[in-house]
Amino acid sequence: MVVRRLYYFLSFVCLPLVAVWGFFWSPAHWLLVLLIPYAVVGMYDMLTTKHNVLNNYPVLGHFRYMLEFVSPEIRQYFVETNESGRPYNRIIRSLVYSRAKGQVDTQAFGTQYDITTVGYHRSNHSLAPKEVDKSEERVLLGGPQCEKPYNASRLNVSAMSFGALSANAIRALNGGAKDGGFAHNTGEGGLSPHHLAEGGDVIWQIGTGYFGCRTPDGGFDKDLFAEKAKKDVVKAVEIKLSQGAKPSHGGVLPAAKVDKEIAEIRGVPEHQDVISPPIHSAFDGPTGLMGFVQHLREMSGGKPIGFKLCIGHPSEFMAICKAMLETGILPDFITIDGAEGGTGAAPVEFTNRLGLPVNEAVVFVNNCLLGVGLRDKIRIICAGKVATGYDMIEKFALGADMCNAARAMMFAVGCIQALHCNTNRCPSGVATQDPIRGRAVNVPQKRQRVHRYHDATLESFRELLGAMGKATVSDLHPGDIRRRMADETERSYAEIYTFVEEGALLAGTAPDNYTANWNRASATHF
Repeated sequence: MVVRRLYYFLSFVCLPLVAVWGFFWSPAHWLLVLLIPYAVVGMYDMLTTKHNVLNNYPVLGHFRYMLEFVSPEIRQYFVETNESGRPYNRIIRSLVYSRAKGQVDTQAFGTQYDITTVGYHRSNHSLAPKEVDKSEERVLLGGPQCEKPYNASRLNVSAMSFGALSANAIRALNGGAKDGGFAHNTGEGGLSPHHLAEGGDVIWQIGTGYFGCRTPDGGFDKDLFAEKAKKDVVKAVEIKLSQGAKPSHGGVLPAAKVDKEIAEIRGVPEHQDVISPPIHSAFDGPTGLMGFVQHLREMSGGKPIGFKLCIGHPSEFMAICKAMLETGILPDFITIDGAEGGTGAAPVEFTNRLGLPVNEAVVFVNNCLLGVGLRDKIRIICAGKVATGYDMIEKFALGADMCNAARAMMFAVGCIQALHCNTNRCPSGVATQDPIRGRAVNVPQKRQRVHRYHDATLESFRELLGAMGKATVSDLHPGDIRRRMADETERSYAEIYTFVEEGALLAGTAPDNYTANWNRASATHF
């Protein structure tokens, strides 16, 4: 790497200077200064065994690495189409940027999507559109066992830790939540001073590392938890069981991001990778989870307590449902993270191959809660690639009550999807602990953008809901979302997915695949 940087320096700095000096030097001097660096690099390339290409093509082979270095930017800015970018295409990114900046978010000349492509989603409009009241933008978070329910926005900031995000990015998100009256999930990295600096409502996430309420040996510290959970800005607590982008894998914070401040907040050593364990040590099994829910509810003074997970084996979530019935303890909410969810760092195979997509997961969880007669007592929060008003319509139609957005909120703060979140070299200063890069996030300006994006997205959601002839979120149902199929026809989600009647799991009348998993589930173990 050092030799390569020297080569780039010689090529792009020294040689242009030599070209200028060549006017004043003799041709022999000019040629000598030109050839010596190339001869040195070429000799090194021929003698090294580290890179096959450089060994076979000394000097010239470096152009291959130069092009590889800039290829992501070339693809993003010159190759990808408006609808082909991943994980978010340019259409969605531009929409978020426009709404965050308060600019025009309309589109000219028709859709850029091929609306006959397999998998394309759409809904039917009504010739009798409705006026949707702004009260539909909020929902009460807190079941019958909750003493301090929270009147939450339908759209909130999803879990992103300080450490994964810079201090200024966290403050901008929290400031936007304060201005817009919505909630900011802390992520598993702990309740940092930056989450509290702007006074926005906070949902405190407790992960397997127990950061912020951690004993020296990595266990759960109930006294630290109780002290922080009773803060007025903490409106709810979320137990993180698993994450969509890396299910059954602990959180990963690279050593490059673990500075002194992060280490103190999390209670970990400086400049070492912080890898949370994949499972909790404070409880064991489904009934243990319910006991932990009750324990946290008591220590927080009766605030809403829920848990977050990515759905894997169906019988394991059903085991949690059985534990609810056996213990009589209910969570106030369940956050469903889809396999398409994002993260700052995760093993590639986990991101690409594990976990259930969010739409299927929401349908499944909604079915299970209906099947055991608990759906009306527990809120479902959807967290997985939510960015637009139509995304919200889709998730609510499938059974969710609220949505959390992470990457879309990052776009509002200034993220450009450079995909360097795990390197500490985020060019926009959003996902880094480099203080020089992080200062690029202007907190007063970006908090306004977060607020504007939130409000504009909710307004879009209400307009779409009314255009479909619906007056309330409860009027939505799976038949309202239609998907293009491979045989050139459409099917609604009501036709694609299997649905369970209320109480069917208890009565033994659920569909066969649900009944089989229900019979395998045990409240005592996963």
